[in-house]
Amino acid sequence: MTGSSTIAVIANKEGQDSQTLLAGAVAGWRKAGARVVGVLAENGDDEATCSAGCLRDIASGKSFSIQLASAPVDSTCHLDPAGVSQACAALLPQIDRADVVILSKFGKVEAMEQGLWAAFICTVAKGKPLLTTVSSKHAKAWTSFAPAATWLPPDSGSIERWWSAARMR
Repeated sequence: MTGSSTIAVIANKEGQDSQTLLAGAVAGWRKAGARVVGVLAENGDDEATCSAGCLRDIASGKSFSIQLASAPVDSTCHLDPAGVSQACAALLPQIDRADVVILSKFGKVEAMEQGLWAAFICTVAKGKPLLTTVSSKHAKAWTSFAPAATWLPPDSGSIERWWSAARMR
């Protein structure tokens, strides 16, 4: 871990299943009584460049489609920014009562201050612990947003050590 912050991020790498890692943390924390809110990505069309097909709301279980049937002209990405924005709108009212917020990832739409951007802003403004992931191509935008964030190795032990420190703040 580098630093100690209520904001933590895992670097997404090829072949790494970050969403399963986040889901494991969510399950454990909820079992221990923590109020966990946020969204997790679930796979969609394996043929699409962008593999997430939906965002699942952790508290309600509601699924929000984030995959277009076909990529826009001049793009290979099937991501539907409107679906991400819908998931964000449903999530915002939940943040006040959360002990911790999990946001599937900080990606290209968030780097453009769209998608889950408002949830990132709201969570940080309210001082809630936040855990997310980011790919290397969006790391610069992430670091501009959260320069003091703790970078975690992709393992459950690191996530638990971060959570133990973050909830004490």
